[in-house]
Amino acid sequence: MTDLRTPVRTGVAHRLAVLVEDALGAPLPVRLRAWDGSETGPSDAPVVVLRSRRALRRLLWQPGELGLAQAYITGELDVEGDLAEGLRAAWTSARERGAHTPRLTLADWARAVGEAARLGVVGPRLPAPATEARLRGDRHTKARDRAAISHHYDLSNDFYCLLLDDTMAYSCGYWTAEDMDPADAQRAKLELICRKLGLTAGSRLLDIGCGWGSLTLYAAEQHRAQVTAVTLAREQAAYVREQVRARGLEQLVEVVCQDYRDITGSAYDAVATVEMGEHVGDDEYPAFAAALHRMVRPEGRVLVQQMSRGANAPGGGAFIEAYIAPDMHMRPLGDTVGLLEAAGLEVRSTESMREHYVRTVAAWHRTLERRWDDVVALVGTETARVWRLYLAGGALAFEEGRMGVDQILSVRRDRAGASGLDLSEAADWYRDLV
Repeated sequence: MTDLRTPVRTGVAHRLAVLVEDALGAPLPVRLRAWDGSETGPSDAPVVVLRSRRALRRLLWQPGELGLAQAYITGELDVEGDLAEGLRAAWTSARERGAHTPRLTLADWARAVGEAARLGVVGPRLPAPATEARLRGDRHTKARDRAAISHHYDLSNDFYCLLLDDTMAYSCGYWTAEDMDPADAQRAKLELICRKLGLTAGSRLLDIGCGWGSLTLYAAEQHRAQVTAVTLAREQAAYVREQVRARGLEQLVEVVCQDYRDITGSAYDAVATVEMGEHVGDDEYPAFAAALHRMVRPEGRVLVQQMSRGANAPGGGAFIEAYIAPDMHMRPLGDTVGLLEAAGLEVRSTESMREHYVRTVAAWHRTLERRWDDVVALVGTETARVWRLYLAGGALAFEEGRMGVDQILSVRRDRAGASGLDLSEAADWYRDLV
């Protein structure tokens, strides 16, 4: 009997594969299945499913990372099986097959548009998913920064309670063993920061971008430090205040909801900013570094834990800036060190934690998948898919070295050049971490 379905070599998947292979200059690195049931590509590769013509229309209007992300978020495009494994396999296959970043000529575009018309893809630009950030005004004004922070961190405390462990630390942990519990990895990170800062009972610590208070609460409880915790996110501030009351730390912790540019305190013994500097902005970072110098006393210490990105890929990336952290900016580690030194701080130690973030993000991703139904019920399918893509892609970016994260310890020397650092104390930083 003759098969009346779409002929094998004229289906949508096959027609698209020809265009993709021409653009990549290499064989298709994934298996492609289209809405008409046609399928092509390596049998052992991840399967990318085009569920709707709308996915292609998005790519026609927005080629590249952002168009793909929008199609995935809306469910118009999907990846069968584990998304993280799918992305990893696709990247690996593309490298092995010699694929390059597409450089389309006018003739390529004309051919693509013609094929799109024949497939019924051409049409008005589709609206962006509702989860896309919509900020107004110039970058890094106080009002826009407040809106950018709110977009990410005010999603809801309940959501982050589902995603994070009981430390509520939303930053890279420190893994001293492969089978370490994620909460223990976070406590090891917090202890390491406190040791590098030399905290003792009564030390005055300024925690800029305190998140849900993991460092603030740990420094107060374990080291009896006097902590001023600063965040722009109202949901975070409310959560930390509640924890301070519940733990009886009112005499040790003050929580302030404000912009770092409005901090008036100074002469702190230590200042910490854990994965907050990425939100400052490139042009604004010199003033931020100068503020760190102003806020700490002579012989005091500043610890910056911050993500980095290669010189050829600054910023946060189109997807992250549109859906996760608007206006984010990352730069190479050396550039940040230079900015801190230019502000008068002496950098004494840098430590790469890139591989630690692979494990940290993977742990968050496992939690997201395990609690998927609860997450969807709380924030909706679209937001859940945003976070699935973010965590799967983020772990891969750290794994492959396209992103990094570092702890940078610096000091403000006194007029005589004294740093306040005991030359032997670094040997104790790593002793008996959890």
